[in-house]
Amino acid sequence: MFTNSKRILRSGLEKFVRDRSSTGASLVVMTIVLFVVSSLFILQGMGEFLVVKLQEGVDMSAYIQDTAPEEEVSRIRAQLLALDQVKEVEYVSKEEALLRFREAYQGEEAILSPLDAIGRNPLLAHFNIKTSNPAAYPAVAEFLEGEALASVIANIDFHDREPVIERISLIVAGIRTGVLAVIVALSAIAVLVAFNTIRLTIYGSKEEIEVMRLVGASNWFIRGPFLVQGVLVGIASAGCALLLLFVLSFFASGELQSFTGFDLSSFLISQIFFLLFLQLLVGIGLGIISSFIAIRRYLKV
Repeated sequence: MFTNSKRILRSGLEKFVRDRSSTGASLVVMTIVLFVVSSLFILQGMGEFLVVKLQEGVDMSAYIQDTAPEEEVSRIRAQLLALDQVKEVEYVSKEEALLRFREAYQGEEAILSPLDAIGRNPLLAHFNIKTSNPAAYPAVAEFLEGEALASVIANIDFHDREPVIERISLIVAGIRTGVLAVIVALSAIAVLVAFNTIRLTIYGSKEEIEVMRLVGASNWFIRGPFLVQGVLVGIASAGCALLLLFVLSFFASGELQSFTGFDLSSFLISQIFFLLFLQLLVGIGLGIISSFIAIRRYLKV
């Protein structure tokens, strides 16, 4: 058994090195397939990044009555933070609200001069509220509009922002659906291309397999070298695809970050071990499964 396994390994290694036509074709196609798989992984990561950025850009403000006691304000903030949907609650005092307003409209005397003429701070303290999902804002708004909080909450700006929040919710859902559809479609195409390439390379060894059958070789002894070759092609392709990915990211990372804010280089470095594992898993898996099926189905071993 050990001797046969050793012969199979040696034969598979020789086939990988000497059979340059089939190995080369499989290596090129498998590298492309793994590059596509890696690109889909990056696409999924970038899609989630954009979703998070969109969600972080959405918030809702609840304005507080000037007469509201501080303990009531603190109690309501604690109640908001206790809600599962709420991710962050920032309290902005009247003084802070006035300072931010002046900074936002600095140099615009047409807006600031009436404020100075009033002689007092007309702005209200408020909560800036962010949820984990834009779809959760209606429930939070309903909570704040309850009669129990009427003496503390003056008004909320949810209804003014509701169309924007709904639009962003649709965009978030569209991004996730679109990324998933692209991943499924391209993954299926990549697997089919890899399978057919390996099938054709094995078909080119039909005469060799027939000779081995005539001299009494077992099915395992015939399959073994092709499976070993498939494993070696998968490993080599994973290395080539990873190298190609980092080379391309070196040139594309700056442009991509300036356009979307997504730091491709940092993402690849942080995910390098998982990405390598994914490529080895897909590459070796495709090599073994495609070789096994092609030999059994097409060569009638």
